[in-house]
Amino acid sequence: MEAMQSLVERLERAVSRLEQLSAESHGPPGDCGEVNGVHGGVAPSVEAFDKLMDSVVAEFIKNSRILAGDVDAHAEMVHGAFQAQRAFLLMASQYQQPQENEVAALLKPISEKIQEIQTFRERNRGSSMFNHLSAVSESIPALGWIAVGPVASTALALSVLSSGPGLPPPPPPPPPPGPPPLFENEGRKEEPSPSRSALFAQLNQGEAITKGLRHVTDDQKTYKNPSLRAQGQARSPAKSHTPSPTSPKSFSPQKHAPVFELEGKKWRVEYQEDRNDLVISETELKQVAYIFKCDKSTLQINGKINSITIDNCKKFGLVFDNVVGIVEVINSKDIQIQVMGRVPTISINKTEGCHVYLSEDALDCELVSAKSSEMNVLVPQDGDYREFPVPEQFKTVWDGSKLVTEPAEIMA
Repeated sequence: MEAMQSLVERLERAVSRLEQLSAESHGPPGDCGEVNGVHGGVAPSVEAFDKLMDSVVAEFIKNSRILAGDVDAHAEMVHGAFQAQRAFLLMASQYQQPQENEVAALLKPISEKIQEIQTFRERNRGSSMFNHLSAVSESIPALGWIAVGPVASTALALSVLSSGPGLPPPPPPPPPPGPPPLFENEGRKEEPSPSRSALFAQLNQGEAITKGLRHVTDDQKTYKNPSLRAQGQARSPAKSHTPSPTSPKSFSPQKHAPVFELEGKKWRVEYQEDRNDLVISETELKQVAYIFKCDKSTLQINGKINSITIDNCKKFGLVFDNVVGIVEVINSKDIQIQVMGRVPTISINKTEGCHVYLSEDALDCELVSAKSSEMNVLVPQDGDYREFPVPEQFKTVWDGSKLVTEPAEIMA
C-alpha cells in the first residue's frame, strides 16, 4: 500500500513538471525555444492536437458560452477532458514505454473526465438542452482512441515515476521514419510477429487464397445425403444443458445505494425499493424531480414544482400537487400517478401499464403517449373515479388529399 502511495505521489510531481513545460510552450513567441530536442517545446503530435484545441474545440466552447446554462457547464467539462488528454499526449511524446500494469492509472484522469460528462447528462434529463447534452456525452468516449490497438499496452514511461523531484526529463530519441508511434521507446521499432506476417501474406494472395481448400463431394454434403442427415439428428438429441466449468457465470445485478437528495435545483430520487414514506415537502417553482430505477415505492410531492420525470421504474406510485411544466414517464412498468392540483401535460413513452388519476382542476391536461400499452385515465365523477382506456391501436386511411388517423375500435 505504501509503495502504491509513493507511486501516485511521484506521478503527481511528474504531471506538475510537465504542466509547467506546457505553460512555457504556450508563452510569447520570443520564448519559444528548443526543449528536450523538440523545437517549440512540444512534439509534432502535440502541436497538431493544440491546433485542434485552438480551432474546433475553442469554437465549441465559444458557442456553448453563448447558449449558457447546462450547455456552458457541460462544455467546461469537455474542455477539461481535452486538457487532460493533451497532458497525456505531452508525457507520451517525451518518455519511453511503461509497464502494462500502469496503463489504467495513467489513463484515469481522462476516464474520470469522460465519466463526469456522461453523469452530468444523466442528472439533467429534465433540462431543456437535454438533446445537446446527449450529443456531447455520446461522442466524448472518442477520446478513448489512445487506448485502442497497440496503444492499449502503452502509457507514460517508468522513468517519469522513478525520477526524483527537480530532475529534468531525459531527451527523447530521434523520431523513426514514417508516422511516429504515440510513445517514443528509445528508437526501438517493434517488428511484426511471425503469425501476423503470415496472416497478411495469406490475405494478400487474393483469389489464390482458395486454392488450399479441399473439395467436398456430393456424398459428403448433408443436404444431399439423407443418411448423413439421419446420423446428425441421432447424435444431437434434446438434453438439458449442463454448464461446463469454463462457462460464464451469471451475476446478480449490482446493488446501488438509494439516493434521496436535493442537488442544486433537482430532487434526485434513485434506487428506492419498498419505500412508501417518501415525501418532498419543501419545493420551489424552479425545482425539478428526477425519479430513477425505483421499485415498489411511493413518492408524494407537496407544493408547486417545475417538472417531474419517472425513468426506469417499476410498480411506482406518484402523488403531487401542482406541476407547471410536464410529467414524463419513460421506460417504466406499472406506474400510478395521482394529480391533486393541476398539470398541463403528461407524457408516457415506452411504458407498460400506467394509470393516471386526474383532479377536477386537471381535466384539461393533455396526455401524450408513444410505444406504450395498458394506459388508463381516471376522472372524478359522482364522488368516485371513472376509468377510460387510452387507445393503443390506430387506423390510418387516405381520404384523397391526406392521411387521416383515428383510434381503432376494439371489438369485444
